[in-house]
Amino acid sequence: MNQKMRTTAIAVLAGMSIFLTGCVSTQPGAELAKVMVEPVMPDYKLEITLAKLNEILSSADLTQEQRARFHYDRGVIYDSVGLRILSRIDFHQALKLQPNLADAYNFIGIYYTQEGEFEGAYEAFDAVLELSPEYDYAFLNRGIALYYGGRNELAIADMQSFYSLDPQDGYRALWLYLAQSALDPQQAKANLDMSRAQLAPDTWSSVLVDYYLGKKSRQEVFSAAKLGLSHRNEYAERLCEAYFYLAKIDQEQGQYSDAANYFRLALATNIYDFVEHRYARIELAKLNMLMQQEQTSQ
Repeated sequence: MNQKMRTTAIAVLAGMSIFLTGCVSTQPGAELAKVMVEPVMPDYKLEITLAKLNEILSSADLTQEQRARFHYDRGVIYDSVGLRILSRIDFHQALKLQPNLADAYNFIGIYYTQEGEFEGAYEAFDAVLELSPEYDYAFLNRGIALYYGGRNELAIADMQSFYSLDPQDGYRALWLYLAQSALDPQQAKANLDMSRAQLAPDTWSSVLVDYYLGKKSRQEVFSAAKLGLSHRNEYAERLCEAYFYLAKIDQEQGQYSDAANYFRLALATNIYDFVEHRYARIELAKLNMLMQQEQTSQ
């Protein structure tokens, strides 16, 4: 799930143009080998866009607001190719120039969450919602920060707000389930089952929900990932999502080794700007700790 923040070269170049002119859980390896794809590599058009942005920022006569926007645009591209430090520098620079830029606070909050600095994340997402109360993905991102920060009741409240803004979105239903299952797995599943009735039957996110409800097998999930693709990276994107959500089920069932393998595969797709890729590393770190504790106790 890309949170509708994935920046394309076309969009950025258009902005510059305007300015310049004005199920085998015991043997996962065999199953996973069938669905592996090559890691996604950066589009050369993004490199061209970055070069042009660098040139504009270093030589063009910009207003403060224009400079802030170009720093933000460059930061989004850095983020999409995994250059998080450079991205973060650009977002902070954008905020220095334009302190009311809600989008930049949203990214900063995501980075704080990935680094385990939850108080900083909460403050960043609070700033997003103060500046833009209708910014729906801030509810998701703050909910995720609260979820990983162990503040489950507050996480559920944010996920419920996020879900209520679009009950037909399967990803919203899944994240609400994950937050609720941390407190009451049975009730969370019952709620997910009720939410399923509002989802379209033939969407990719609905397939993932059906897996959680036991209506589809793991193999059916991977088969569905190949259907109805509309662009060249979409299969890898779907696999990134599938690996993450399947790993969460394995984790829930205590199959830590299998879950860890799936999280590693999610990371291997290189879909850096998807929620599932962003937090697979946090999940993997948690699993490694659990497996070490198990080995120590044994």
